[in-house]
Amino acid sequence: MKQRREFVEPNHRLSIRQQCEVLNIHRSGLYYVPKGEKQENLEIMRLMDEHYLKHPTEGVLRMQDFLLALGFVVNHKRVRRLLRLMGLMAIYPKKNLSKLGLKKYIQPYLLKRLNVIHPNQVWAIDITYVPMKKGFLYLTAIIDIYSRYVVGWGISNTLQTEAVLSVLDQAIKDHGKPEIINSDQGSQFTSEAWIEYLKSEGIKISMDGKGRAIDNIFIERFWRSLKYDYVYLNPANDGIELYQGIKQYMHYYNYELHHQGIGRRVPAELYKTAA
Repeated sequence: MKQRREFVEPNHRLSIRQQCEVLNIHRSGLYYVPKGEKQENLEIMRLMDEHYLKHPTEGVLRMQDFLLALGFVVNHKRVRRLLRLMGLMAIYPKKNLSKLGLKKYIQPYLLKRLNVIHPNQVWAIDITYVPMKKGFLYLTAIIDIYSRYVVGWGISNTLQTEAVLSVLDQAIKDHGKPEIINSDQGSQFTSEAWIEYLKSEGIKISMDGKGRAIDNIFIERFWRSLKYDYVYLNPANDGIELYQGIKQYMHYYNYELHHQGIGRRVPAELYKTAA
């Protein structure tokens, strides 16, 4: 339905009414603007995001206690809804977590005891919530495990698979294909579209084990660096400002920042020299 709405053109020779009839959509949907979250909810989400980076094993009730200590009286239903909106889930071993219909797309973790010795051997991908002054967006990033070089990134207003596929497709065009790509078991990655795309490209699929906090540790460390060094210190007014700010940070991270994990070298130097 959303895609069909995008075909409607205000200056088309057919009227808006006629275009809606042809596309079989309601006119009211064209003018509906979703109501954003209240400012208090945005503040709560921002606080929970920072708390989650430090304590990723804490669930709804502990988040509720954390907020209460800060003076926010919120019930567990509200906390759970906001965490889901942010795409956050406490990390701890659980049973039967997979959504019905997605189990068949879950893949094994391939990086255990794997010796990563060159660029484009393994990429890690993830999507995270990014707060702004008024609202929030989601950021997808792909990092090369060998060099810590961010090979691709993109901002979207959705957690859907299309957003991550777009970033991956562009990264492959820019840098070639990885041998393996690792992700968590989020709904974006346990989907038919994601799995079929990687198989069609001949890329091996690896997924973190449920309740494993360290399987995708490199991208998790990147999120922490990005948020503490830029996002929290410079809350953007809108998506354009956020994009420009993250673009500058990505350049700094790839081309200027020396990483201890790769011998205090710069990611771009290691990635492009060895590639």
